[in-house]
Parts: sequence; structure tokens; C-alpha cells
Amino acid sequence: MVYKNFIRLIIIEKQLQMKLKATLFLLGILFTAQANDANLNEDCATTLSLFAESAKIENYSNALPYLEELRRDCPSFHLSIYQYGERLYMDRIEKASEADKMKEFNEYKKISRERLQYFPNSKKEGAMLADFAQVMFDNQIGTAQEQFQAFENAYTKDKENFTSPKALYTYFSLAVDLQEVGTKKIQDVFDLYDELIGKIEAEENALASKITPLIERQDAGEDLQQAEEKLLKNGEINLRAYAQVKESVNGKLGILADCTNLIPLYNKDFEERKSDVDWLRGVNIRLSEKECTEDPLFFKVSQALHDLEPSARSAYSLGLQAEADGKSKLALQYFNQSAELETDNSRKANTYYKIAENYRKGGNSSQARAFYRKAIDAKPSFGRAYLQIANMIAASSNSCGETVFEKRAINWLAADLARTAARVDPSVANNANAAAHSYTERAPSKSDIFSEGMQGKTVTFNCWVGGSVRVPNL
Repeated sequence: MVYKNFIRLIIIEKQLQMKLKATLFLLGILFTAQANDANLNEDCATTLSLFAESAKIENYSNALPYLEELRRDCPSFHLSIYQYGERLYMDRIEKASEADKMKEFNEYKKISRERLQYFPNSKKEGAMLADFAQVMFDNQIGTAQEQFQAFENAYTKDKENFTSPKALYTYFSLAVDLQEVGTKKIQDVFDLYDELIGKIEAEENALASKITPLIERQDAGEDLQQAEEKLLKNGEINLRAYAQVKESVNGKLGILADCTNLIPLYNKDFEERKSDVDWLRGVNIRLSEKECTEDPLFFKVSQALHDLEPSARSAYSLGLQAEADGKSKLALQYFNQSAELETDNSRKANTYYKIAENYRKGGNSSQARAFYRKAIDAKPSFGRAYLQIANMIAASSNSCGETVFEKRAINWLAADLARTAARVDPSVANNANAAAHSYTERAPSKSDIFSEGMQGKTVTFNCWVGGSVRVPNL
């Protein structure tokens, strides 16, 4: 029995020795790997520093060997490898001979795809593909048709992340150029125009929705956090960019969309296509947006569309017809029906704006403001609606308030709304900022505030404007 126990102890001891050796072996491998990783990271950091130092001063010939080493040995070390690398190959594309441009372009695409591979959150595929297309266009790589197809592929594959204002304009510009040389139908250009304008306005509205609450808090005297200030600044910059590209797209469309071109084009096809709901809908939208609404064709299209499929567009068109006939109440009924049926927020906003304008011209400021607000709810970047409310408020100064000070104080409200209009919609910024300055000049001065003892107090308005305004502190 003692002998058996002795044997067991020897076996257990040997097993423990084997386990200890195995553990020590594994720890040795681990420590060696960690040491190697530390050495590798140190080497990568050194190489990246040398690469970045040359790339920052655009000494790309000196930077290239470092970049090649980083891509080979340290591909996931740092995002800046690819940020500077893309700039390097952009420079090489611009300076390359015609024979070598495609070679450098392919290398640019390769490094961009590596960036997505190792840093997938640094850029979206749609943005990358749009960049490829833009580089082709900027450097005249391929034919105009091939460049257009590159944009088309990018937009179709990842519309959500195809957001570059420059790329959106170039995409449309190429379509118009191809139509001019006879390789693209005019209707295809119109369809793309509708698509891209809708995309631009969707981006504008998304930005305006994010920054409008920040503007309101800022106007109320609240301090924003650093991240909020950055969001507001970038949002306003991007809104200006989208406003410029929208203006450029409309300019590029030019005379293609004039009534003198549209009416003969659609008149020619009306009899053949008057039962085609999709065609009628598209024609109705195009004629409405280009204000070709006085031609008999517009009413023929509207009536045919309403007979086949009563909709927001057909109701709106019939409202225009009723308005032209002097039937204002019937027109408002059609416009309201149109707004309720409309699913496109931009067109819904335009319809509400139309209704608001009718009430404003009729002297019903309260109802007008309600519909301008509905327009803003549907399209947060609708600066014209903000500006019209501001104008109505300023125009009511004589009837809102008991004292001269109160009557003039309402201009502060008008100025705030005008400034908001300028910030959410750069297309009206000049007029809105001028209006805001004018309203501020009409508001009580510092001496008025001091002499009346009103600093920091609240003025309440009991007219249609309602609400209140806090008098600035001196």
C-alpha cells in the first residue's frame, strides 16, 4: 500500500513538472511577443513620424518610401497613414503624364480601400466612391460618360453617404453636358435634377433640425458646450455649401427647364400619355416648379391627373386654377387638401407657405403665422418662412404694446427670427441679415432702456404676436 502511494506521488510530481515547463514555455512566448510588439510599435511610430514630417510640407517624393513601408509593415498603426497617403497620391495624379495618370489613380483607389479595411469607421463607402469619381473628373481621367458612370455608381450604391456638395454638383453637371452632345435624354436630366435637389434639401433639413435648437439657446443667452459650438459652426458652413450647390445646379439646368422648352416638349406627348399617371405627375411637378402654370397645358395635365388619381399634386394644381379664377376660398380648400395628402416634406412646406401667403395678403397675420410654422415644421431650413413671420411681427409694432417702448420692443422678436432665417437658410442670408439689422435699429436703444428703467425686465405682447421678450441688460 505504501509502495503504491509512493508511485502515485512520483507520477503527480512529474505531471506538475511537465505543467510547469509548459506554463514557463507559454509565458516565454508571450513575453517575447510583447517585446516584439513593443519594438514593432516603436518602429512604426518612428517611420510614421518621418512620413508625416515630409508629407506635411508636401515633400511627397521623400515621403513615398516611408508610406510604402508603413503600408507593408504597419497597416493598422494609425489613420494618418491613409489621410496623408491619399493626399500624396492626389498630388502624384495631378503631376503625372497622361500615360501615368491611370496608374497613379489606381494606387489612390487602392490606398483608400485599405483605409476602409483597417479603419472602417473613418469614411463611408458612398463618400469614398464619390471621391473616386470627383478625382476622375478633376484630372480628366476617362471620358465624360465614364466619369458620369462613376458618380452614378457611387450614388446608386450608397446614396445615404453621397453627401459632398461638390460631387452632387459635378454629377448633375456631367448629365447636362451629356444631354447637350446627344447621349442623354432631356427627361433623364430632369429626373436626375429632381432626385438631387431632393437629396440636397434632405441634407439641409437634417442639418437645420440639428442646429436650430442650438441657435435658439444661443439667442436666449445660454452658453453652448464646446462640442455644441463646433456642431453649430460646421452645420452653418455646410448649409452655406448646400445653398451654393443648389443655386449652381439650378443655374446649370438653365434654359433646359424654361417654359418655352418644357411646354412644346410635353404638349407633343400629351395625347399619347394622358393616361400615364407617372408621366402626368412628373409633368405637373415640373410645370409647377418652373411656374409654367398659366399655359393651358398645365390645367389639362392637372385635370387629367386628378381624374385618374386625386393626389397632393393634382389638388395643388386645381388650387392654382381656382386662385387664377378668383375663387380664393375654393383655392384654399384645395391647397389644404394638397398639404394633407403630400408625403414629400419639401413640397408640403411649399404648399403651407402658399396658404400662409394667401392669409398674409388677406390681412390675417395669426393664421398666416400658423401656416408659416407648419411650413417650417415640414422643412426646418425654410428661411423664407421665418423671414415672413419676422416681417409681419415688425409691421405690427404700432398695434402691439401700450407704450412707445413696448411698441418698439417687438422689433427684438422680429430681429431674432430674421437672424434665425439667415443661419438656417443661406440662400436668404443677405436679405435676412439686412432685415435683422433694420429691426434692431428700430428697437429701443441703450439710452431708452436706461431712461425707462427697463433693463432685464420682460415685455409681454397681448396682440396676435403673443409671447414676450426680455429687455437686454446694459
